[in-house]
Amino acid sequence: MDQTKQEEDYGYDLFPERKNGNNKKQTFMSGLLTFNCKCRVMLQFAMETSPYAKLLLSAMKSSGCKVLKDRHFSCEDCDGSVSGGFDATSSQIVLCQNNIHQQSHMNRVVTHELIHAFDHCRAHVDWFNNFRHLACSEIRAANLSGDCSFSTEVARFNFGLKKHHQECVRDRALRSILAVRKINREEAEKIVDDVFDTCFNDHAPFGRIPHSKRDAKFAQSDYESRDRYYANL
Repeated sequence: MDQTKQEEDYGYDLFPERKNGNNKKQTFMSGLLTFNCKCRVMLQFAMETSPYAKLLLSAMKSSGCKVLKDRHFSCEDCDGSVSGGFDATSSQIVLCQNNIHQQSHMNRVVTHELIHAFDHCRAHVDWFNNFRHLACSEIRAANLSGDCSFSTEVARFNFGLKKHHQECVRDRALRSILAVRKINREEAEKIVDDVFDTCFNDHAPFGRIPHSKRDAKFAQSDYESRDRYYANL
């Protein structure tokens, strides 16, 4: 893949530390002087305590794609418009350490990007050439990560009644596509509409839409019970 085209067409310009393969590792001492240390601490806390993240990590492991914190996550400085991303070329989740300052935000970003990683693991997703694949994963990530939960929307001063959740998911998926692909809005809207119903109703591995942490805990419990059931067959 042409490097310039990759940066221009696939959103790599939003993640400057990924340009020209410059995915540098920070030393412990330099990390103490930046957002990097805080990012890594919040990541660890999310992986250990968030029921959303814990379920996804279990599902990834069950699917043969065990996630390693030091290998599959990278805290980096990003463009001010993004909080995270999934780099399919390296199977790595980018966490924007300069834009994530609260644990609740970190939890949502980790969950959102783990859903992309889960889709990457379980399906042959053509992230770079098939916009329908990308749209489907963005719909699933917005739907299942808590991005559109009632409390999150209230915090954004977004209020709605009938089908507000669906409209939030549609809007956030559309914005994600437009941020990382050179495509006009009309074409992106058609792609999202074409796959919306199928992808919105794909709740794997949660089995339901986890509208709250309580829902996510129930989903995690159900998933773990399923694993124990199959282990005893």
